[in-house]
Amino acid sequence: MTEPRHAAPDEEQPQVVVNDRRRIDPETGEVRAPADATTEEEGAAPVEDAPVVAEIVDEVAAELKTQLDERTADLQRLTAEYANYRKRVERDREAVINNAKASVAAELLSVLDDVERAAAHGDLTGAFKAVADKLVSTLQKTGLEPFAHEGEAFDPSVHEAVQHSTSPDVDGPTVTAVLRRGYRFGDKLVRPALVAVTDHEPAAAAPQAEES
Repeated sequence: MTEPRHAAPDEEQPQVVVNDRRRIDPETGEVRAPADATTEEEGAAPVEDAPVVAEIVDEVAAELKTQLDERTADLQRLTAEYANYRKRVERDREAVINNAKASVAAELLSVLDDVERAAAHGDLTGAFKAVADKLVSTLQKTGLEPFAHEGEAFDPSVHEAVQHSTSPDVDGPTVTAVLRRGYRFGDKLVRPALVAVTDHEPAAAAPQAEES
């Protein structure tokens, strides 16, 4: 029977080395430096490629700034286009509404002519006058505006001359009678006015005295 062999007292025993690879120091709670990291105290050479890294960082930053500027410009352009689109839609909507109002008002112009003639003859009284006044007021609130008065200058763009005469009492073509009132709706001409126009006529020269 073989007895177990015991190491001699002076024989060296193998040492067990335990490497703690934990990144966090359990005692201090701080992050440990990598085991293979070298420090300047240990004679490590300074990093010579730091300028290259800085140049790369600058290039990346410049590229990112360029992209940011481009995206900002795109966003500003889209915002301006959307604002212009909204304004255009709003103008179109208002134009459609105004055209519809002007169309309805144009259908009632003959009624307004009858009301005006009745008022001129003194027949606009009582309940009829109240209804007529309300109709005229409502149409004017919607934007319908009458024009053409005696004594104003003749304007062929809004006046239609159906009578013409001359007189030395006027300086130029002048409306001397309104035969039918004109109406406009905002900037839109609904109906021109029928007027009588008097133009300037130079006064006759005085006869010269006979020579004695």
